[in-house]
Amino acid sequence: MQHPDSWTRRALLMLVLAVAAGSAGADEPLASLPYTPGLNVSAMDRSADPCVDFYQYACGGWLKDNPIPADEASWSVYAKLNADNQRFLWGIVTELAATSTGRSAGQQKVGDFFAACSDEAAVERLGIAPLKPALERIAALRSRRELPMLLADLQRDSGDAGLFFGFGSNQDLADSAQIIAFASAGGLGLPDRDYYTDKDARALKLRAQYLEHVARTLMLLGESRAAARADAAAAMRVETALARASLTAVERRDPYQLFHKMDRAGLQRLTLAFDWSAYLDRLGLAQLQTFNVTEPKFYTALNRVWVATPLAELKAYLRWHAAHGASPYLSTAFVNENFAFFGHTLRGTPQLQARWKRCVELVDAELGEALGQEFVARTFGPALKQATVKMAQQVEQAMREDIEHLDWMSAATKRQARAKLDAIINKVGYPDRWRDYGPVTVQRDDFYGNVLRAGRFEVQRQLAKIGKPLDRGEWGMTPPTVNAYYDPQMNDINFPAGVLQPPLYDPRMDDAPNYGNTGGTIGHELTHGFDDEGRKFDAGGNLKDWWTPEDAAQFTSRSACIVDQYAQYVIVDDVHINSRLTLGEDVADLGGLILARLAWRTETAGRALEDHDGLAPEQRFFVGYAQWACENNRDENLRVSAKTNPHSPGRYRVNGLVVNMPEFERAFACHAGQAMVRSDRCRVW
Repeated sequence: MQHPDSWTRRALLMLVLAVAAGSAGADEPLASLPYTPGLNVSAMDRSADPCVDFYQYACGGWLKDNPIPADEASWSVYAKLNADNQRFLWGIVTELAATSTGRSAGQQKVGDFFAACSDEAAVERLGIAPLKPALERIAALRSRRELPMLLADLQRDSGDAGLFFGFGSNQDLADSAQIIAFASAGGLGLPDRDYYTDKDARALKLRAQYLEHVARTLMLLGESRAAARADAAAAMRVETALARASLTAVERRDPYQLFHKMDRAGLQRLTLAFDWSAYLDRLGLAQLQTFNVTEPKFYTALNRVWVATPLAELKAYLRWHAAHGASPYLSTAFVNENFAFFGHTLRGTPQLQARWKRCVELVDAELGEALGQEFVARTFGPALKQATVKMAQQVEQAMREDIEHLDWMSAATKRQARAKLDAIINKVGYPDRWRDYGPVTVQRDDFYGNVLRAGRFEVQRQLAKIGKPLDRGEWGMTPPTVNAYYDPQMNDINFPAGVLQPPLYDPRMDDAPNYGNTGGTIGHELTHGFDDEGRKFDAGGNLKDWWTPEDAAQFTSRSACIVDQYAQYVIVDDVHINSRLTLGEDVADLGGLILARLAWRTETAGRALEDHDGLAPEQRFFVGYAQWACENNRDENLRVSAKTNPHSPGRYRVNGLVVNMPEFERAFACHAGQAMVRSDRCRVW
């Protein structure tokens, strides 16, 4: 539950447009959000023994009654709420698109953007025309000396890390109050570097399928099959070289491996074949001197690629990535080809989503705070915000008390931990100051142009931060988003209005399931500040070691218990959880649920709690937690998740926790020898 880095925003959006969460058979906008109770008895399987398989007990009915829709790679309680939010937003944007009378400038942009996206006939008439300016710029490339200027132009339009490398802004890891330039690894079309390096039969087959997809896309640009196959092979050679030089997903979890601050001369020495002065001048950053180069070895390899690859092959690579980035916004042939690989082949999704879903998702991605204002005004009142803030404060107090009673942490480290906890900021619902989209020109008859202009606005907004004071009020998710995150450099936890709707937070429900669900999420995000990655940042969000060596060793030992536990779990076939990749989320899950229970007991202290639906209050707490994680997945999607997703599958985000909690054992009268009882329990926080 973390927000994406700014320079990968457009790349993630492209994936969203291919396989985003939608709804089954829902073809009408919603005037209001439907109600699903925070603890859904019909979602349970009471025939299951909670002490043998608690996930089946809490979610078995849901799993049976909620098959994966044809346009989804997976289906979950979160996805279903997201689908409801989408249909509700569909109603809003349809209304805003219908008329300009009485609309604010922001409302008009939202309505016109959606209207332009929805005009599929206009998109079809244009065919490949919107992409031609980029293709012509690539074709006009006469030498490697012109490459920096070309990349600056293309990256400004695409806004992703798909063109050799990523370039953007972020907080200085050593001084979080300063915004500096980040030069990051990029250049890949497949989701992760392991897709290029794995040697098993499935990986070899998938690479062959990817190569065919690249060739088919290039044929849509007008290339012959022979030329397209040759160019696809050239692009694949470039991507493979870059993948082999990139850090693994586990290595990227260590912020120290991503912190290499240097001046322009240092960056230039890594890539002698690339004129950074020309590139930066083109971006309007001629005076820039300080950079964080996240992966220096990648840039050394990138320089070799630029030197050794024939110019014609570099241009083939650029043509592929230009088409790849534009495909979701072009005519049906491009959209279908993009989905055929990234949606169907890669993730197993049978059917492309309806256009309205893709358009709503796009408006949320590109004009998210303008659309978010409309969502908040209709769904998120002061009482809900106040209740969430109170719960967050209670969870934080539970952690404060928990730290005091830790028997494995020294007083010196506890002081630093308390200081960090006290400095955490809670952001609930929506930003205090809404983003101004005034510079974005939106035309009702220019869909592709709208996408380009919105992308340029975001790239320029990110680059303009360099050297400016940090805006600590900025959010990394839009208000309708069904998710939450902790930012280690901001040292804040963020809960959009979209994730604070039933069934995740249910004002009609008793405290037990609400604290289990939303309280667990708050505790989860709070614990991220002290997981294997977050603990490396201090109270100010700076990368700084504030642990004594002995306490750090204790943390590592306790974390190893969780690594060993989750490594035993199978995701699909013979693929096990990569528990070093999921460690931070697994630690946060367990710590969050422990803290949520402590906060719930504080909230209800002195009250006579009643049973409901045949469940005692403690049981309702645990079932309320478990039901957010109910999910069905396609095997193909599980295989992608095994490589790329830092979260464990839902089943283990439930069963993997309760086996470590004696409170669960007591609540359901479990006994030694049953599957949900561990003798060697793990606990970090």
